[in-house]
Amino acid sequence: MQNRLTALERAFELARSGECHGTDEIRKRLNSEGYSGQQVTGPTLLRQLRELCAKARIEAEA
Repeated sequence: MQNRLTALERAFELARSGECHGTDEIRKRLNSEGYSGQQVTGPTLLRQLRELCAKARIEAEA
């Protein structure tokens, strides 16, 4: 049994990490890791990811 994260789980992980500065970077990173960046879609999901990216940047600067 594999314990690989789903694309959405990995997207949230990347957003919280501060490694990506927005949803375009998250999609590119997902694609480069073998996930489907196309799963990162929809206004609510995109807003959540953008907010997490912004929060991670603020925390990194503090």
